[in-house]
Amino acid sequence: MSEKLFGTDGIRGVANIYPLTVDFCLRLACIAAQKFCLKQKKVAIARDTRISGDMLFSALASGFTSQGIDVIDLGVIPTPLCTTLTPQLNVDMSIMITASHNPYYDNGLKFITSEGNKFSDSATKILEEETIKDFTFEFNKDKIGKIIKESAGLDSYFTIVKKLTNSNSLKNMKIVLDSANGAFSAILPEVFKFLGAETISLSDNPNGTNINENCGSQHTENLCKTVVDNHYDLGIAVDGDGDRIIICDEKGNRLNGDQIIAFLAQYLNKHNMLKNNAVVATIYSNLGLGEYIKSLGLDFYATPVGERYVIEKMQEVGGNLGGEESGHMVLSDYSLTGDAMLTAIVVCLGIKELGKKVSEIFPIFEPFPTIAHNLRFADKAQVEKIMANKNVQESIEKAKKQLQSKGSLIVRKSGTEPVIRLKLEAKDENLINHLSKELISAINEVK
Repeated sequence: MSEKLFGTDGIRGVANIYPLTVDFCLRLACIAAQKFCLKQKKVAIARDTRISGDMLFSALASGFTSQGIDVIDLGVIPTPLCTTLTPQLNVDMSIMITASHNPYYDNGLKFITSEGNKFSDSATKILEEETIKDFTFEFNKDKIGKIIKESAGLDSYFTIVKKLTNSNSLKNMKIVLDSANGAFSAILPEVFKFLGAETISLSDNPNGTNINENCGSQHTENLCKTVVDNHYDLGIAVDGDGDRIIICDEKGNRLNGDQIIAFLAQYLNKHNMLKNNAVVATIYSNLGLGEYIKSLGLDFYATPVGERYVIEKMQEVGGNLGGEESGHMVLSDYSLTGDAMLTAIVVCLGIKELGKKVSEIFPIFEPFPTIAHNLRFADKAQVEKIMANKNVQESIEKAKKQLQSKGSLIVRKSGTEPVIRLKLEAKDENLINHLSKELISAINEVK
């Protein structure tokens, strides 16, 4: 039986603790080289601003080059740029070293195919199975790869942005930007300057340990306060690797990701830019979003939680808009994965076109009442025990029957943390309050 290493978004954990150790990453790179680097004999690797990024890059690069695979070092760039560049690099695969919105001491590995898609479940299963085998590595004096420095970042984004809109297209807009001391720190302020916006730039000075620290998409208090104190139009925050966006209005109110999806849907539809009338979200999105999308005469698709599943459904139905309530927004005409900056630009273009205050535009739809809990436990083993418990499963089924078609219930394990996520929605708020208490009680009874 293989060890479960991959969650919904690659491998994630604490840097320098298994599996994000130098020896494991070297071994994993050797396995990936033999299993996936069979044509071009080349791989690209990028990272965010975490202090452990260089260490993990060195380990991965050593593993690949020891197997005769050339490594393109993309340096510090956002995840969406890594995925978008990958098909242009003539590589067998790419790896993004990041833990996204997590603290600096965490890190992770996102595996990307030569086409720019995240590895499938079947591909990650191969890596997981091979890590527990007595895998034989071949080392040959005539098969040693080299490391190639590839300049990417601001210039690459200017090329993309110029296809999307013109310089000064956001002139007269006043925007606060929070780069999370992450991969967008040297890019986000410059791009919005090019677009003509008046900006205040926050958290754009990474030092290796301040990524996501009281800033970015997970900590928007300073962003919201800065917007209000300076009488700016809106605030935009990204996360450490740049695939997640949060927006606040001029009053400092944080906008839900579902509201951004709704705004993008009506904007693209209005301009005949929405492909195949399709909008994709996940089962974690509010039921009100689906109602709103259908009211526009569009098709709404809900996938399992995880950006990878959103992208897979978008490709299946031929859509160009998808997203998650958490802030991942995929505009596939411009990027192969969630791109916070490109999403922000499109949203700002739409806001400017309407000529209204952001608080007058949002909310786009009225959400169903929601109760959500992130129940944290000591470790993933305890989570597995709880989820396998008979009484817990019976309580879940009982709650689903009581909700029936009146609402929704999601109980799922986090893919990256020892957390059980519980979410209930229905127009009857008293009902979901009652069911929530019963479920939490059943979960807490498991010893």
